[in-house]
Amino acid sequence: MTTTERVIEGLPDETQKLLHAYVKDVKALFREQLEGVLLYGSAVRGEFLVGRSNLNVLLLVSSYDLAVLNGYSAIHRRWSKEQILAPLFLTEAEMGSSAPVFPLEYLEIQEQHRVLGGRDPFVGFRVDSSGLAAEVRQGLMGSLFRLRQRYVEGNAMNEAAVILIPLSITSLLPLLRGIQRIQGRSILYQSDAVIKDVAEHLGLDLQGMQDALQLKRGQISPGHKEIPRLFERYLQAVTTLTGKVANL
Repeated sequence: MTTTERVIEGLPDETQKLLHAYVKDVKALFREQLEGVLLYGSAVRGEFLVGRSNLNVLLLVSSYDLAVLNGYSAIHRRWSKEQILAPLFLTEAEMGSSAPVFPLEYLEIQEQHRVLGGRDPFVGFRVDSSGLAAEVRQGLMGSLFRLRQRYVEGNAMNEAAVILIPLSITSLLPLLRGIQRIQGRSILYQSDAVIKDVAEHLGLDLQGMQDALQLKRGQISPGHKEIPRLFERYLQAVTTLTGKVANL
């Protein structure tokens, strides 16, 4: 696998240098087994926030076993401190067989990714989206159920809500784009825009999601009394959206 310096528009220079060093480490570990390194998520969409956003990586490998995974765990301890999440380990055969099961995830990566090294497995790749609507509905319901469950697990404390809300809105945003896909509309990748668009087209008040996005970005710092109200607005927005989409 060749490793080259890839420039990603809008990504800070320091982050780009970090990614280049990461690719060199991964190449040294996997050698011939590594076929491609892909970056996806907020770093590609232009929404990366230094110190807040994670870096999402897909490693295309020819094969893997427990020894390889154990080997990666050693460098993961280093790179997780730099906000690089544990990567997706996939072979090309697995991509083909799993895409019909996870069409939304594959569409998201296919449309918004950058190759950091090696080849691009999405060239000529076709995603079977026949199960997309079911996946979006399941994802929304799962997000809602987990939101309730984890709030209770956190003893309904403000500290738990402040951690939970950003995590929840992060997982919800691809589902909002999934709704746009189901309705056959243009896909908006900027988070503010996609929330507004879905709210307008479904006739819903999703202000709680906009508030959650601002909290995630560090644009608001709600006080002790406001946090429960913010969580209530967000919970209501997710509940309303889930019910609406279940009947589309």
